[in-house]
Amino acid sequence: MFANWYDINQYFAQQLARQMNSFYEDQASSISTWPPCNLYENAESVILTAEVPGFSQDELNLSVVQDVLTLSGERKPAKPEESIVHRRERQGAVKFARTFSLPYRVDAGKVEAELKNGILTVMLPRHPEEQPRSIAIAKK
Repeated sequence: MFANWYDINQYFAQQLARQMNSFYEDQASSISTWPPCNLYENAESVILTAEVPGFSQDELNLSVVQDVLTLSGERKPAKPEESIVHRRERQGAVKFARTFSLPYRVDAGKVEAELKNGILTVMLPRHPEEQPRSIAIAKK
C-alpha cells in the first residue's frame, strides 16, 4: 500500500485535512440561515424578501436601528385540545432571528412590510441624509 515514508505522511495529511474540512463544514451549516432571505438595493431603498411559509403577521417581528435590520419570529405548536400526538412530521414550534447590516441608514418611519403567500417583502427607504446629492461646480 505504501512504498515509502513519504506516501504514509501524505496519506495521513490527506485524512487529517478531510476530517478538519468536514468539521468546519458542519460548524458552518449550523449557523442560522433560516428563513432564506434576499437583499436588493436600488437608488431609493433596500428591499428584503424572506420565505416564511406558515407564519402569520402576528408571529413575525421587524426592527430597524440605523443601518441594522432584525427579523425574528416564533410559531407555537398548533394541537387540538385534549388530543394525543400519534405522528409528527413537521416541527411544531419554530423560533428564529436574523440580523442584517444594511449598506446605509434607513428612514425607520417609512419602512413598509407586506406578507403575501408566505413571502415577506420589506421596503427600507434611505434616510434623507443618506440620499446622494448632486453638487454644482461654480465657474470662476
